Amino acid sequence: MKIIVVAALIQRESKILIAKRSTGDENVLGKWEFPGGKVEQGESEKDAIEREIWEEFDIKVEAQRYLVNNICEYPTKIVDLRLYSCNYLSGEFQLQAHSEYKWVTIEEISNYDFAPADIPLVKYVKENINEYVKGNR
Repeated sequence: MKIIVVAALIQRESKILIAKRSTGDENVLGKWEFPGGKVEQGESEKDAIEREIWEEFDIKVEAQRYLVNNICEYPTKIVDLRLYSCNYLSGEFQLQAHSEYKWVTIEEISNYDFAPADIPLVKYVKENINEYVKGNR
């Protein structure tokens, strides 16, 4: 079974938002990720990322553009993880599905133990961060 999951690349003051998973699949518990979640039937990917970030953190973001995806096979499912650049709009962080969140620099991001599906996305972000920053100015 293939599941479409969207993830947010949210940048603020030259730092990137990552979060440590505390609920859900055992393959991702305690791992860091770009936050997001499953796309519901009839929902656009951009609407899904905005909804998921609101549900998980009580913050509003605006999905900008699709960046990259990774298809990852877990023991019980196949996840098609799609990364979108997002602008932080408003709100104070309240954790729902994560035990913590951090704003990290691109240099620090490799120091974190990411969920398997997110690892190629981290590599993409590290290799393309300058292009991403220019595109969001």
